[in-house]
Parts: sequence; C-alpha cells; structure tokens
Amino acid sequence: MNTAPAVLPRLSDRGFYVFNAVLCAAALAFLAYILVLRGGQHDPSALSFMPAVNASLNAVSATLIVAGFVAIKRRRPDVHKYFMVGAFFSSALFLVGYLVYHYVHGDTRYLGVGPIRAVYFTILISHIALSAVTLPLVLAAFFFALRRSFERHRKIVKLALPLWLYVSVTGVSIYFFLRGAS
Repeated sequence: MNTAPAVLPRLSDRGFYVFNAVLCAAALAFLAYILVLRGGQHDPSALSFMPAVNASLNAVSATLIVAGFVAIKRRRPDVHKYFMVGAFFSSALFLVGYLVYHYVHGDTRYLGVGPIRAVYFTILISHIALSAVTLPLVLAAFFFALRRSFERHRKIVKLALPLWLYVSVTGVSIYFFLRGAS
C-alpha cells in the first residue's frame, strides 16, 4: 500500500470548489465571448492545421481514458495514475488549442445537408452541454485523487469517466463531420 502523503493537503474542499467554479466559468465565458460576441476573423486558412491536432488530442484522451479504466479494473493504480494524468494533459492541451483556434478563426459552420445535419447537431449539442459538465467533474476527480480521498474520487468518477470519454469521442466525430461536409 502506498503511504505517500496527500498532495494539496492545505487546500480546503471549499477553496477547491470555489477555484473549480471560477476556472470553469471563466473558460465557458471566454468560449462564449470568442464564438458569440467576438466572432473571430473568419479566415479559413487561419491555423488550418489546428482542427486535426485537436481531434488527435481528443483521440489520445479517449484512448488513455480507456487504458486508465482497464488499468484500475486490473488493480494497477500505479499504471492507472499515469494513463489518467496523460488523458488530463492531452485534454488540457486540446482545450487550449480549441480556444486559440476559435479565438483566431471564429465559429466553424457545418455545411452538411439532409438527415445527416440533424445527426451532426444532435451530437454537437450533446457534446457542448456535456463538456461544460465534464470539466468541473474531472477537476474534482483529480482533486480527490491528489488528496488521497479515494472513496470520494471513486464516487465522482462513476459519472465523470463516461462523460469525459463521450466528450472526447464525440469531439473526434465532430471533426470528421466538419471535414466531410466542407
């Protein structure tokens, strides 16, 4: 059994919840600003490589999430930790890349027509809504793991893991929808 001390022992739960709420609200507000209010420059060539990079980061995140799940089910918490930190890092890189791309590029319009358009928007709306819920859950799961509060970690992960996996996988599918319709 690992008897290492908890990381962040002085940060209270309340302090973390405030930090988590402020960080997530700031990310959502910034996203709303760049997509709705600011609009970007709408230059199709601006950072044109970023959607593929972002889709790749989402795919890496999904793969690492599944690998981390398998590791914990095989009772390998040491391996699980590395996979989940990797998934967190690739998701964080995705978020930064996504915000930078849309800050420069603006919104991306879906050009598909017919029934596939309804499928795309169903996936997109669920992806957006669940990503807003997933970010604070994943941060809380990491906080509880760092505090070595594994019972609370397990409780939150039961919801966070499937949502995080769904958001990562649908992020990749949205990329392919957009590329197929352009």
